[in-house]
Amino acid sequence: MRLLLQPHRRDGLVLAVACGLIGLPYGVLADSAGLTMAQAVALSVFTFAGSSQFAYVSVISGGGNPATAVSGALLLAARNALYGPVVTPVLRGGLFRRAVAAQFLTDETTAMASAQDEPNTAHDAFWFTGLAIMSFWVAGTVAGVLLGGNLDDPSAWGLDAAFPAAFVALLVPHVETRAGRVTALTGAVIALVAVPITPAGAPILLAALAVGPGMAVANRRRPL
Repeated sequence: MRLLLQPHRRDGLVLAVACGLIGLPYGVLADSAGLTMAQAVALSVFTFAGSSQFAYVSVISGGGNPATAVSGALLLAARNALYGPVVTPVLRGGLFRRAVAAQFLTDETTAMASAQDEPNTAHDAFWFTGLAIMSFWVAGTVAGVLLGGNLDDPSAWGLDAAFPAAFVALLVPHVETRAGRVTALTGAVIALVAVPITPAGAPILLAALAVGPGMAVANRRRPL
């Protein structure tokens, strides 16, 4: 109990509980998209990226094809590749252990590991947070699928807003700069134009083109 009450483990557990609650609407949406319990849980275990999973089930439920759904999910998950250099110094072990660690590389585990002062504490924070979040996320998924099977219309409960809300949460920290605002606005315009004329899921992919104008603004404002 004393080990569990260490600050980094306590904070990791709080994050895990919060993620479990977010897993609940994901499970409901997965059920409404036609995924079985096994499929929804497998997506949570092997993808283990909330925004990507919401993107996938949203596209599928909207009538999009699996290729478009997977492409959008991969696009959202690509940011996790940037976290590798941050946590690599605190991870130990061979190739297999690092490959397993890559599966737990998320916003939360990276934040918890990088917030610690000691390498040993950072190492424990990464693994404890990752395993705790995985456990609660899967539990939330299971509960959501079971709940979804008993709901005639998930949108009546506002659960269809979970995916847009997740996107807004991801966006907020990045609109504090001019480049971020340009990227967000350009992406929104592209998506709004694309929605009525492209298949479900395509607007997400096309909105990625907004990165170009954002980078142009960022480079122009850099001092020479």
